[in-house]
Amino acid sequence: MLLDTPICDFGWKAPDFTLQDPDGKSFTMSEQLGEKGLLIAFICNHCPYVQTIAERFVEDVKALQAQGINVLAVMSNDYRHVSQDSPENMRRFAQHYGFTFPYLVDEGQLVGKAYGAVCTPDFFGLNSQGELQYRGRLDDARMGNPIDRTKELVNAMIQIAETGKGPVEQIASMGCSIKWS
Repeated sequence: MLLDTPICDFGWKAPDFTLQDPDGKSFTMSEQLGEKGLLIAFICNHCPYVQTIAERFVEDVKALQAQGINVLAVMSNDYRHVSQDSPENMRRFAQHYGFTFPYLVDEGQLVGKAYGAVCTPDFFGLNSQGELQYRGRLDDARMGNPIDRTKELVNAMIQIAETGKGPVEQIASMGCSIKWS
């Protein structure tokens, strides 16, 4: 089912969490929240929207990391009902696309629910205070893969890193609904 993310609730304080990657290593959101902010991306393996943007997303994340902006990806789907999103498949997906950031299992779906995540991909751009400043899409390429694209997420996160505030105009991300248990 195709869903759009809600408009950005500027200043919403992101709740802290600790999740593990498929290998059991723990990551805590507040420890990843750097002086230039943090991007939290709710993604999964099986969603055609995520699969279509995966290469561009990894490329854009590398640009953000080069600017000192941290990134966490969270998989909140109920993988017991969607086996393609199992931790083992998450590990394969991350290796296939060359993830340079943690890909975390939200086993109890508590983080996805606390954040109000609705679809994959769903991007939460936080400033250094952990306040929401971006809830938009990756870029303007839609389901295509054009060379000439506007990197809306990158541009927004760099603006947040520099000013603490996200762009006023944001276009919602869209994707597959999160598979709740």
